[in-house]
Amino acid sequence: MPAMRRALIGLCLAAVSAGAAASGFTLDSPTLSAGGRMPLANVYGECGGGNQSPPLRWHDPPSGTQSYAVTMFDPDAKGGFWHWIAFDIAVGAHGLNAGAGTPHSGNAPGDTEQPRNDFGNAGYSGPCPPPGKPHHYVITAYALDVPELGPVAHFSRDRALAAIRKHTLAKATLTVVWGR
Repeated sequence: MPAMRRALIGLCLAAVSAGAAASGFTLDSPTLSAGGRMPLANVYGECGGGNQSPPLRWHDPPSGTQSYAVTMFDPDAKGGFWHWIAFDIAVGAHGLNAGAGTPHSGNAPGDTEQPRNDFGNAGYSGPCPPPGKPHHYVITAYALDVPELGPVAHFSRDRALAAIRKHTLAKATLTVVWGR
């Protein structure tokens, strides 16, 4: 029986590995590295930065992907802090260019929507934590099962986030740090 049990465990692990390989949705950036420091170009202006959203690239979206969304969240801020929410990114996009977080700049694909973040600004607002320990900034790309989130997502940040969660097929994250 122990040999049979080992074989069964091996089959289960092989199935899990195959599933993980099939859902290989990943996120990277030519200017950010996982666990690395956020470049000054991407830091909020009041903290001496350029407040430009970083370039992002996603790879291997799952079958059935019809659009994308991107968020940047600071879990270290009291209550958490949303720096960026972008959705209705066309399925043909394989990422976002630097500066895509500036609404109506032409740097984001087509009909990309960018509601207000916790700074109260539409689009991207970079890191600017209080002095002390560096904060983590979790950038997440979502592969969605709908081409557009619909009108309800346009009413508030919370409705947009709920719609993103509801329609997520896969997500990939990249976490960077910044402090002063």
